[in-house]
Amino acid sequence: MSEERHTHTAPDGTVYEHTHEHNHTHTHTNTKAVLNRLSRAIGHMESIKRMVEDGRDCSEVLVQLSAVKAAINNTAKVILKDHIEHCLVDAVESGDHEAIEELTAAIDRFMK
Repeated sequence: MSEERHTHTAPDGTVYEHTHEHNHTHTHTNTKAVLNRLSRAIGHMESIKRMVEDGRDCSEVLVQLSAVKAAINNTAKVILKDHIEHCLVDAVESGDHEAIEELTAAIDRFMK
């Protein structure tokens, strides 16, 4: 794990020094809920795979894929909410503009 120590100066002149630990993990309030949602989506995808293998009607498969897509999007919303409530609040308080830029880039990639 690499660390980069640096400082930020807030508009009021307060200096914040901190590190960014790359490849770190986050534990948030909704981690268990996110893992449960992902497990359900994986199970649902396995069911859809069996539907395709069994030659089920394409419209049925598409409806089920739409349900998985919605489940993934809703899971992403939970992750985003957790990230904003924990990491982003800390970043704003410490003047860490890099974290805000990283979140913006991640949202852009997710929305494509």
